[in-house]
Amino acid sequence: MALYKYLTFENTLRVLDGSVRFTQPGAFNDPFEMVPELHVPKDLESNEISIRFDVLAPRRQPSVGELAIDFESDYCNDFNSRRILSSLNQSIGILCLSKNESSLLMWSHYAEEYSGAVIEFDEEHEFFAGLFDIEYRENRPKKDISSYLNGESPIPIAELCVKPKDWEYEKEHRIVRNLSDCTKVSEHNGFPVYVMDIPLETIKSITLGERMPVENQRDIWHKVKNTKIALNLAAIANWGYEFRKESIKYDLPASEMRPLISPRTAHIFSDLENEFGEMARWMIKEHKLSGVANHTL
Repeated sequence: MALYKYLTFENTLRVLDGSVRFTQPGAFNDPFEMVPELHVPKDLESNEISIRFDVLAPRRQPSVGELAIDFESDYCNDFNSRRILSSLNQSIGILCLSKNESSLLMWSHYAEEYSGAVIEFDEEHEFFAGLFDIEYRENRPKKDISSYLNGESPIPIAELCVKPKDWEYEKEHRIVRNLSDCTKVSEHNGFPVYVMDIPLETIKSITLGERMPVENQRDIWHKVKNTKIALNLAAIANWGYEFRKESIKYDLPASEMRPLISPRTAHIFSDLENEFGEMARWMIKEHKLSGVANHTL
């Protein structure tokens, strides 16, 4: 049971150093994020609407307050959804994850055009409590505001997480946390950046991008070599539009198992003054790979 996150090199280091960002929904790249159409009858239009949300509860089944796709009304729009979103931006952060470990598009969009990395997380770890999947639809949801107002229980945030079918390839899963439980560390693109501590034992493996510079590959190797985190390189396969995983280390500390050196990964070790460095330099020489560390045989 695994979850994956595509990251830049810098953000991969931050996770290895023990922190991960929880992003406000308004900072996401999808402008339709968490803004369904809401039907607000005229008698409620002028009222102050107060809604409580639950960051851990699963979405309710069957859906509550859902209107037919062909429902039309002069009082159905996304104006109030945008007000709700603005409020949520001040109170919640979201960690987006994926069940897709080999998406060419996500490598390009989120992992610096193949120069970042993919981190594999252990879904069973308690850190991921409240995990839910994104619902993908052809049509934008329409809901009656009464479904947010009736009842004593808070509304699950998961119910707002519906995206267009265009994003379905991401197989996205999320956890949501209150920003009051996070730490503000900086600002980026007009939003405060909040992080939470993440235990190292949540990480099962890291796969380095095909275009990651050798210096960065070495940095990550030194970060994980004494851990139980497996390390791989996503090398272009010899056939088809796909990558093959070149193993660098298994889920054991390097003290218990020597690194796996291949012609494709030898440059990571070629600067070492030990037997691994000698083996790597020999392999590079034999395969005439000097100066082309980011190319595949």
